[in-house]
Amino acid sequence: MPATPLLTRKVQDALHAAAAAGHATARCSLDLDRSQTVVALDTMGFSAAGQHHPWVDNPRERTIYMREGEGWAPVQCFSQSLIKLVPTHWGPPTFEIDGIKMLPTAQVSPWADAQRKVSLVAPRGKTILDCCGGLGYFAACCIAGGAARVQSYEQNPDVIWLRGLNPWSPQPGGVLTLQRADISKAITALPDAAFDAVLHDPPRFGIAGELYSQQFYDQLARVLKRRGRLFHYTGTPNRLTSGRDVPGEVLRRLQRAGFTAQREGDGVLAVKR
Repeated sequence: MPATPLLTRKVQDALHAAAAAGHATARCSLDLDRSQTVVALDTMGFSAAGQHHPWVDNPRERTIYMREGEGWAPVQCFSQSLIKLVPTHWGPPTFEIDGIKMLPTAQVSPWADAQRKVSLVAPRGKTILDCCGGLGYFAACCIAGGAARVQSYEQNPDVIWLRGLNPWSPQPGGVLTLQRADISKAITALPDAAFDAVLHDPPRFGIAGELYSQQFYDQLARVLKRRGRLFHYTGTPNRLTSGRDVPGEVLRRLQRAGFTAQREGDGVLAVKR
């Protein structure tokens, strides 16, 4: 069991059902399906690893709870935006910024989605630039895929805080470094041809247009070795409302920066010429 147990309404409902059926113990996950543990049940809550935990009062379905003081608190914080860790039926959580979901969950696990995208850059033995780290699923899949080094950047301190609580997020150390910085600025200090591959999963164009700019793509080409691969997540924003083809715009800018590029799923796969 993790040092900080995490509870969802689904897990609490299952424990309530076990208690109502007369069971003194039950098996559940207190780390978002990373592992299973046996807890002791009573009318006031449950006990695990020698610590008693009360029930969450009226838990919400789309909320993850962590222990805080004598009770529980949602895994969320608010500085400039409301940033929240959100459970999924897959296990690995997603996160939201002001109610906008940052990772796909409807048709595929965010973990499986990251595995597929990371496989496009063939990480084994490579030094990889992870431009917008988020919860770190790209980085975790790179590590699992045998990457030699992963250099990750994340600008938002609240997202980094979520990473520290999320059992599915890799923690810095070993082959992974994580720097709190704006990659659009930090990239100018990186050396030429320092990376074998790049993973770029930026926020929406309307939030971070600089990460879709020709200037930034020129920098990506500079720090990437010849024949190095880049996967750029784009999604299809504005396609239905304005007809704007953001992936097509990205593809053309990458070509001008010195890449051969093609559409790949919900993004663009490119190779430096």
